Amino acid sequence: MALKATIFKADIQIADMDRGHYADYSLTLARHPSETDERMMVRLLAFALFADPALGFGKGLCVDDEPDLWRKDLTGAIECWIDVGQPDEKWVRKACGRAGEVIVLAYGRALEVWWNGVREKLARQASLRVIELAREASSELAKLAERTMRLQFSIQDGHVWVTNGRDTVSIEPRFLLGGR
Repeated sequence: MALKATIFKADIQIADMDRGHYADYSLTLARHPSETDERMMVRLLAFALFADPALGFGKGLCVDDEPDLWRKDLTGAIECWIDVGQPDEKWVRKACGRAGEVIVLAYGRALEVWWNGVREKLARQASLRVIELAREASSELAKLAERTMRLQFSIQDGHVWVTNGRDTVSIEPRFLLGGR
C-alpha cells in the first residue's frame, strides 16, 4: 500500500522590501512521504523569495519533469523554474532549455561536494541562478514546520527573517552563480 502525501496549510505574509512585493498567500503544500520538513520548508522559503500571483508548486518528488515551483505565462510557457536541494546537473540543463529563468535554491549536508561537481558544467547556463542556504538556516527553518502554519517573511537587503510569532529564523542566501 502506497503512503499518501501529508497536507500542510500555510498562511504567509510577505514583506519583500528588495522587490517591493507585499502580499498575503494561503498555500496548501503536499509533503511527499519521502520528503523531510526541511525540504518542504525550503520550498516554502523559495515561494516567499520569488512570490508572484502566478507562482505555483509543481508535483514535486513524484514527477521527474516538473520543478518544485514554477511560474507560467498565459500561453503556458514556463517563465521561471525553481528547484530546491541538489538537483542533477542534467536536469538543471534541461530546465534551462525549457524555461526563461532557472533558479536552484541549494542546501544540505553535501552541498559543497555537489557544487564542486556541477559548477563548471552549469556555469555556461546564462539563465541559471544558484543560491546557497547555510545548513544551520535550513535546519532552523524546519523547526517552524507545523500542519497549520502562520508565517511572516521579511526580506531586506538580501536577508530573510521568518517568524511564526514565537520563533524567528534569520537566513542570508548567498549567490553561487548568477546574481540578483
